Order: sequence, then C-alpha cells, then structure tokens
Amino acid sequence: MPIAIGVAKQLRVKKETTLNVAPGATGAQLLRRVTSEFSLAKQTYQSSELRPDYQIADFRHGGRQVSGQINGELSCLTYADFIASALRGSWAAGATTGSLTNVTAAASAPHFTRAAGSFLTDGFKIGDVVRFSGWTTTAAANNARNYRITALTATQMTVTDLNGPGTTVAAKAAGDSVTCVVAGKKVLVPQTNQLNDSYYFEEWHPELPSSERFGGCRVGQVELGLPATGMATIGVQFLGIDMSTAGTAYFTSPNNATTTGVLAAVNGKLRVGGLDVATVTQLQIAINANLSTAQVVGSNVSPDVFPGSVVVSGSFSAYFEDGVLRDNFVNEDEIGIFAHLTADNSNGAPFMGLYMPRVKLGQSQKADGQQGIVRSYTFQALVPATGGAGVANDLSTIIVQDSQVP
Repeated sequence: MPIAIGVAKQLRVKKETTLNVAPGATGAQLLRRVTSEFSLAKQTYQSSELRPDYQIADFRHGGRQVSGQINGELSCLTYADFIASALRGSWAAGATTGSLTNVTAAASAPHFTRAAGSFLTDGFKIGDVVRFSGWTTTAAANNARNYRITALTATQMTVTDLNGPGTTVAAKAAGDSVTCVVAGKKVLVPQTNQLNDSYYFEEWHPELPSSERFGGCRVGQVELGLPATGMATIGVQFLGIDMSTAGTAYFTSPNNATTTGVLAAVNGKLRVGGLDVATVTQLQIAINANLSTAQVVGSNVSPDVFPGSVVVSGSFSAYFEDGVLRDNFVNEDEIGIFAHLTADNSNGAPFMGLYMPRVKLGQSQKADGQQGIVRSYTFQALVPATGGAGVANDLSTIIVQDSQVP
C-alpha cells in the first residue's frame, strides 16, 4: 500500500461563492508552497458519571472546525488573493496621469514636476511605485523604471529608484508626451463595504489516491518575513468550518501554479522614519483578521467564521548607528515604514510594496556582543488621521502593491 509523500501532494484552492459550499469543480488554482497543513479539529467531552466500577463509560466528539497553515516563499501574485482577504479589500488599479506634455524631470533631489494639474487629484500616494513611459532621447532611461514616491505635492513627485543604492532620473525639460502610472494594483483596508471572502481547499494525494477537502476557510492571519539574507517568506493561517474526504479529486484541470520570481529582502528598498536604511537586519509584519467561530445547539459546525478588527503589527531589528530610532521609541514618535522587494535587479523588475504610513514603536531592546550592536523594536501600525482622495497618503494601516496583479 503506498504512503503519501509531501512532494506529490497538490494544494488546490478556489474562492467560494457560498460559505462552506464547494464551488464549481473547474477554475481552481494550484498553489506553490513550502508546507501546507490543513486539519479538522474537534472538541471532545466525556461522561462525568460516578460509577461503582470506577471507570468512564462514554466519550464523544463535539464541535468541529478546520485549521490551516500555508508556508511559502513570497512571490508576486502567488498569494495575492489571501493578502487581499486578510485586509478585507480587493485589488484595484492605481492612479495614472494620462498623457502629459508639461512634465520636467530633474536629476538633483530626483523628482518630476508638472506645470499644471495635480498628482494628488490624480490619486498618487506616497509609497506608490510608479513607472513612466514616453520619455525620449536623453531621458529615455526614465521609461519603465521602478520609482518609489517618497514625497508628493500637487505639482512635484519626489522619487527613489528601487534598483540599486542611488536614484537615476535623467533630466529633461518639458515637451515629451509622457504618462505616469502606478504599477500593477494595490489593496488596502477599505473604509466601508469590507469583504468577507472564504475559500475551498483540496489536498490531493494522487499516489493513494485520496482527496481531503476543507470548506468555509477564511484568512485569519498573514505573516511576512524579510530576513537580511535569504528568501522573503509568507505564512497564511486559515480558520474554516468543516472537512470531507473522497477517493477522487474534486477540482478538475486546476490552473497551473504561478511562476513569478521569489522576492528577497536584499533586493529593493526599505525606508523607516523618512530615511532609506541599509542597516535593518530583519523585518516581520503580521496582519491579523481576528477570526472566531461559535458553537450552536443542533449542529456540530459553526454557522460562520466571524471577522474582527484588522490588526497590523510586527518587529524589526537594526544596527545601532545613531539614536534616531531609539529616540522615536522614547518619544513615542509616529513614523512610516516602507518595504519594497524586487524579484531581480532589473530597472523594471517585478516587485511587491508594503507601506505602513503611521507606526508607533512599542518595545526596544539592545543586544550586546563582539559583533555590531543590534537594537530590536516591536511596532503597531495605526490608521492615519487623514488620508484618501486628494491627500498624499491612503487611509489604511497598511497598503500592499503588487506589480504582477492583473
């Protein structure tokens, strides 16, 4: 009799239309993973009768719920649906200027200036990664390049380049017909009409064969890990309603897994408190949806998986080179944290951006030893006091941008 092996297992998923009801058998997605662990958990209880034979006569199963965990290497598009579900939002296209002939490019304090109109009215935000097209001759290098907005007014967009330690903006006077767009799509915690997505998972073991199916699964937490060396990681936790099994696969002809490049923290840029930094040794971000289930009379499954507040927190560590971050902690300053990761070193590389515009540091510790001294910090992301339409920042605790989301 064959024994199931992990490398042969296929993890398949499709978003549900109705909670805990299997969606159509076509159109599922194969998922990349390092590990995936879905299981059915049951409450148990036993008889409390006092018996003259000094023994227990009955033991029963009670409420059921599914717990799941997917661990993977972070890549564009692959886990985009789960990130959006954790934020209870949907991916949306970012801003665009349309074609303009009044934009000047400046290499010093690299920025782009328009003579009329408004970047703010167009919908651009600090933290957005944008790409230009239409520059000609000596400014052609500005095209299809990943520029991250670090400061923004109605008429001036200040940028840094995601590729390399410097910023490359080729200077040119206005006159070219250029267009600036936010690359890919963005998702954030919406102010109203929050979504409540659920998923149907299948773990298919073709070598047995055996199908284990898990319904009513909502995203409970997304954990992102950015080490100083090595691949960026993602862990997604799920809370679901029930499980079923079969000897045949449910999902037919699932879509192939994504092939996007794995992101690494060594590529891209990290900005903390208004400054690009190269001394951070690790960054962890957790998006917690605070899910819960409930037991009811007459059924051993919960009627729903209930969402709570979206809480974004994390930690990072950095070499102790000055007192800026220490004083941010001591003085309870509010800072911003940008993390932008690229899949390679090309000028227009696929990327993922994570931006928390309002963060407070919660704890600080300093390590000692023969190597460089490292300070570690915990943080809590907060919703900004202002933001949204016509303002330079989004009104969300965290904003995620993925260049590969169609």
